[in-house]
Amino acid sequence: MKKYGIQIVCPTAKMNLFQSVTSALDNTLASDPTAVIFGEDVAFGGVFRCTVGLRDKYGKDRVFNTPLCEQGIVGFGIGAAVAGATAIAEIQFADYIYPAFDQIVNEAAKYRYRSGNLFDCGNLTIRAPWGCVGHGSLYHSQSPEAFFAHCPGIKVVIPRGPVQCKGLLLSCIADQNPCIFFEPKILYRAAVEQVPTEAYTIPLSQAEVIQEGSDVTLVAWGTQIHVLREVANMAQEKLGVSCELIDLQTILPWDTETVCKSVAKTGRLLISHEAPITGGFAAEISSTVQEECFLNLEAPIARVCGYDTPFPHIFEPFYIPDKWKCFDAVKKLISY
Repeated sequence: MKKYGIQIVCPTAKMNLFQSVTSALDNTLASDPTAVIFGEDVAFGGVFRCTVGLRDKYGKDRVFNTPLCEQGIVGFGIGAAVAGATAIAEIQFADYIYPAFDQIVNEAAKYRYRSGNLFDCGNLTIRAPWGCVGHGSLYHSQSPEAFFAHCPGIKVVIPRGPVQCKGLLLSCIADQNPCIFFEPKILYRAAVEQVPTEAYTIPLSQAEVIQEGSDVTLVAWGTQIHVLREVANMAQEKLGVSCELIDLQTILPWDTETVCKSVAKTGRLLISHEAPITGGFAAEISSTVQEECFLNLEAPIARVCGYDTPFPHIFEPFYIPDKWKCFDAVKKLISY
């Protein structure tokens, strides 16, 4: 199979997103004797079955449960990584990563800097299920990537499907900086692709132009890419508008060059994410593009995001930035 201009000649298997996570972790444990996986309930496979079978295959010393203490999970991961292990921590839901916030932003992100590069915890990767799922309500639906995008010293990555998930996760594990890897949980079982069974990587901080276009640039990551793909098709069919669709993939550090190059061509930009609009990462993209592409813009930059409220339960369909809200934004961009 051919991906990202690279010919991948290895066996593939049908995998959904959670199976591609398992495959990446399996490859890592098999090739790296220092690799350990830990978190709440990971020993029996985890809530979403991402680590199923790994304890039986590699032993309880390498795949093990932790107490229900996110601060402790990340703190332990920092120590293990500093000592030389490849540490892969799981936070059961991204919504519960906040107790570990201090360990991530004040310890993991700054460890190399404050020691003058004498020590680092670059072998630490933190995985967490992320985003809305249809019934998650306040504490099982959040998208907290913008909190961590403000923190130099870590990388933040969000895949859109099984092929990207495995390649980007393996890149995070191999990267010499602490990485947070958010997995769109609504896609765990929804998306199925032919994924290489052997290890491969996809470069971090490199956005992917999924669909080329000439009239509007659409930027998103994770689940929202699939929403905007549908919007791009609607815009072509109903309006005759050609949309260029970009998957950012890495939130920090993000690929400014690919996005700005596209906006310089199309003159219009729509950014969409599930997180609340105020202070969301769309604001950072908008600000950068306004600075870099001001004379190219044909319309104000549009953001279609979640509302500035806690994530609702029964009102989730009204809260999420669905295809109709995004399509309306495209119409306004074109008619401005």
